[in-house]
Amino acid sequence: MTELTADFLRPLLLERASDSHKGDYGHLLLVAGCQAMPGAAVLATGAALKSGCGLVTLHSTAYALQSVAYNFPAAMLSAEPGDCFGLVPEHLDRYDVIAVGPGLGTAPQTAGALAKLLSLSREGGLPMVLDADALNLLAARPAQLDGIPAGSVMTPHPGELRRLIGPYAPQEQDDRVLALSRRTGSVVVCKGFRTRVYTPAGEVLVNTTGNPGMAKGGSGDVLTGLVGGLLARGYEARDAAALGVWIHGFAGDVLTARCTAEAYDSRDLIDCLSEGFRELIPRP
Repeated sequence: MTELTADFLRPLLLERASDSHKGDYGHLLLVAGCQAMPGAAVLATGAALKSGCGLVTLHSTAYALQSVAYNFPAAMLSAEPGDCFGLVPEHLDRYDVIAVGPGLGTAPQTAGALAKLLSLSREGGLPMVLDADALNLLAARPAQLDGIPAGSVMTPHPGELRRLIGPYAPQEQDDRVLALSRRTGSVVVCKGFRTRVYTPAGEVLVNTTGNPGMAKGGSGDVLTGLVGGLLARGYEARDAAALGVWIHGFAGDVLTARCTAEAYDSRDLIDCLSEGFRELIPRP
């Protein structure tokens, strides 16, 4: 078991070449939100745009796209014609990573579209970040876990984790989640107090940032966008997850010190992600 600290993570940071352009830093496709839950898509998109990746496209319904266009105009938009995810975007080969799940809902057409997206992603070798309702849909169809592309990241909270692996005693968590990680070839981020990152190689990485002020709706959506963006940026799944949870938690620590644990929301986390990156930049 290894603690995630600034000293551990600092050597993992990728540099940006002076002669580079946006195409050098990856293109993330976010599939998130529905007409009833557009905010999750907005939060995930905003965080992805703060991750350092070159391009972010959101595939969502009309309400979410309108909100993102207003709040985060750097994002590109892909329209879902219905009230929930039911149509897989065309030309997936233009993307480097797909993040799916926040605010998605669990409608039957969404379950079918997710199955198709998994299949196409696996065929195309596109790693994914799977969160929220994407995990709930997989838990209801466990055979689909074997179709997750290698090098992906799953980000369950405790309730979603129990749906995926069944009831477990606290002392069983590490073994049970490592088994899930090996089965899927994915990094598994178990969110909560001292978030843990499990890798197919058998590592258990324990986060050292974060606080109870982050226990608010939308915090996980921010993490999904951030990890997805880091994965698209060029980090391996293990490093994207480790950096993502630490930076996300550090942003929460900054806000709690500044505002108290009560008086900020998940939208504020997005604007403080830069503080985590700044803390990790090697000092002369």
